[in-house]
Amino acid sequence: MEAQAPLPLSNHAIKELYESQAFSSSIPSNYHALRNPDEELLPEDFSNEEIPIIDFSLLVGGMAMERAEVIRHLSMACRDWGFFMVVNHEIPKRLMGEMLDAFVKFFNQSEEEKNEYIHKNVLNPIKFGTSINNYEDKIRYWRDFLKMVVNPEFHFPAKPFGFRNTLLEYAACTRKMGKELLKAIWESLELKTDDIEAALDIKSCFQSIIGNFYPPCPQPELALGLPPHSDHGLLTILLQNGINGLQVKHNNKWLHIKQLPNSFLVNIGDQMELVSNGRYKSVLHRAEVNGKSTRMSIATIIGPSREAIVAPPPQLVEHDHHLAFNGMRYKDFLEQHQPNPLKGKSILDLLKVRDE
Repeated sequence: MEAQAPLPLSNHAIKELYESQAFSSSIPSNYHALRNPDEELLPEDFSNEEIPIIDFSLLVGGMAMERAEVIRHLSMACRDWGFFMVVNHEIPKRLMGEMLDAFVKFFNQSEEEKNEYIHKNVLNPIKFGTSINNYEDKIRYWRDFLKMVVNPEFHFPAKPFGFRNTLLEYAACTRKMGKELLKAIWESLELKTDDIEAALDIKSCFQSIIGNFYPPCPQPELALGLPPHSDHGLLTILLQNGINGLQVKHNNKWLHIKQLPNSFLVNIGDQMELVSNGRYKSVLHRAEVNGKSTRMSIATIIGPSREAIVAPPPQLVEHDHHLAFNGMRYKDFLEQHQPNPLKGKSILDLLKVRDE
């Protein structure tokens, strides 16, 4: 068999480049994601505010008054922040650790094994890559990733051993939590929770899970793990390995998120902004890197059914006295979003209703 030509340096996984010390003291200019003067932030560009905390146990098992208070707090978090931290959830700590370990084992495989899942088609149900798009990125990001569609169809890599079972359990648990949060958010909009199924077909929700791997970077002041972006779904549920690195845009300032132990960070996605008629806005966030520790995150994106036409319910339009967004089938949104997934909120902006 004829030997394959070696991959160009830019197409190697960041993990392998870091371990080979190919960039032992400096990084190439195409990794300088923060080289623009506009990105040179000063101390006053950062916020010290604390992100809202939602007690999930009171949402699903509290007294009526306790649940009502949590929903009021949830409404404030969605309206004013677009991000909140979930504590006292029902997902076992054991499973959270096992999921992180499973991704570590995947990323620790040889490049040959991982490269089985490199695809030019960004909509492939299992996709391994580096940066954002191995084939298109001009500015590259200090990140390896594995992305899988896990609902309504379940996809998983053949290796490492045991990955499938852990992923299956984790996907089911995060999907259950996501649905409870969605019902509560729907209720916070003063909509009947029975209507959410008709509007979004949540039983057939589109769910994907992305594992992100950010090795130490020799020049973290120049690089980013991910640039500012919003997420495309209804909700994103984020698990981290204890190394902070997420920054959220809040009131035109960047906030360093310090996640509590045994918690999940949840954020509003573009589809929630659309269906809420703009009341709850998806928020720009980005991943920074550091020079000492490997950061890992696992993002679970919960969306409507791919066949659902997502649009503001008539009750919200009537109450707000205006229509903020035109509707769009979620599958079509994904097809437009995925080739350029981190272009701010450009796809959602196209759906805004313009005043004549």
